[in-house]
Formats: sequence, C-alpha cells, structure tokens
Amino acid sequence: MKKEYSVLMAVYEKENPAFLRESIASMKGQTLPFSDFVLVCDGPLKEDLDAVIREEKEELGDRLQIVRLPENGGLGRALAAGLPYCRCPVVARMDSDDVSRPERCEKEFRMIGRGYDLAGSFVQEFDRIPGDTDRLRTLPETNREIRHFAHKRNPFNHGTVMFRKEKVLQAGSYRDFPGFEDYSLWIRMLKQGCRGYNLQEPLVDMRIGNGLSGRRGGSGYVRSVIRFQRFLLREGVTTPMDFLVNCGIRITVGLMPDAVRDLFYKRFLR
Repeated sequence: MKKEYSVLMAVYEKENPAFLRESIASMKGQTLPFSDFVLVCDGPLKEDLDAVIREEKEELGDRLQIVRLPENGGLGRALAAGLPYCRCPVVARMDSDDVSRPERCEKEFRMIGRGYDLAGSFVQEFDRIPGDTDRLRTLPETNREIRHFAHKRNPFNHGTVMFRKEKVLQAGSYRDFPGFEDYSLWIRMLKQGCRGYNLQEPLVDMRIGNGLSGRRGGSGYVRSVIRFQRFLLREGVTTPMDFLVNCGIRITVGLMPDAVRDLFYKRFLR
C-alpha cells in the first residue's frame, strides 16, 4: 500500500483567516506528507479568506485543488462535493479551525494499512492556543467497542478521521444532515461491515472558543436532533425507548442558554 493520502477540508465565509492558515500549516507539517489537498469553498468567501487561499495555492501548486460551490449548502454537501476530487484511496479529514499534531496522519495511516477502514483519535480542546486546557474528548478504541458506543454517541471525532475513500462512497458518502454529517456516515459504514479504530491519544487540537456552543443550540439544532434520532431508529441502531431518551436529553441541552450549555458540555461530555 503506497503511503499516499489526500486531505479534505471545507471552509465558508464566517471562518477566521488566521485559523484557516494555522490549520493548513498543521497539515503541511505532517511527518507523512499529503499527496494532494482538496479545499471546498462552501459558497462565496470574504476577501481575507480568499487571500489565504491564494497564498496556499501559490505555495502548493497542483497539490492544492480548490472546489468552489456557488452557494453555502452546509458541511455535508460541501464534503460530498469535494470527496470525488481526492486523488488518493485514503483521505484525511481536517476542519478549518483545528490543529493536527505532526504525527497524526502517519499514525492513522498505519492503522489503515493494518486493514481498518476508519481511524481516528482523541482530541484535546483549546480556547486560544493549543495546550491551554487539559480537556480531552476520549473515545473507545476497538471496532467492537466503537460499534457498541455508536448506539448512544458519535464514535469518532470527525476532524481526526482518516478513511478509505471507496468505503465512504459505497456507504453513500456525506449527506445533508446538519450537525450529524459525520455520525450518520459512520453508522452507514459500520452497518456495511467497515472496521474502525481510535488511537488512544490526542492527535488533533480542537478549537472550542469559535461559536461551538451556539451551533449546538436553538430551534434549528433541535430539528436536526429529532431528524437524526429518527434516522437511528429507522436504521435499527436504537429502540423506541432510546429515541425518547436521546431526544429528551439532547433537546433539553439544545434549548439551554449558550453559557449554560457550554458548561454542561465541559462538565459532562468529556
């Protein structure tokens, strides 16, 4: 298996240019370099973001493919549009405001080489600079543990995942599922027999002081929660009782004031 992989990232107009530059730099600094980088512009961008993209294009040349969508359609649609442009059979997902540690892709690629279809890791959250908190998002390690965990919560940290492109496409790729684009994909992949693994260490530093709590609240988020829980019920992943309990908890959290919800996530969902 050739040590080649693509990077898939999406960006939209509200992103911070400095965060985007830092995120891309972390992928350029990997101990196992990427072969190509697909950057999906989810709708028109502001000039400061476009300036960063022009700088990166000048440096990376043909290794950077820029896919521009005419309007903002959300993360699921953006990633679905960008995935076919990835030239390699293995793809590393990266969020435009997080920071990958240098050995991230090398360690995850090693697990893909051992026969896994999905490989992720813990994340360490930060407010302003990586390392300024000790909060970890831990997840189960083995495929068996991941399958069991998936009945209740998302079994992968999306921005840490490396996967086999073919397996994602066979499962129907990313779909328009606001807030649950990745979770719905993992469920479909696991149902098709794909094998997953989570490295038991943080390989990505995830920024949480960037409106994260706000995106997990409000009436729109509540509608997405109900839609996704219905999906889990239809897929046979959860029971009717699970549906009621999961909706009750997530709707309650979604309707909390942002500050209270932020505290809840920090205290109970780490």
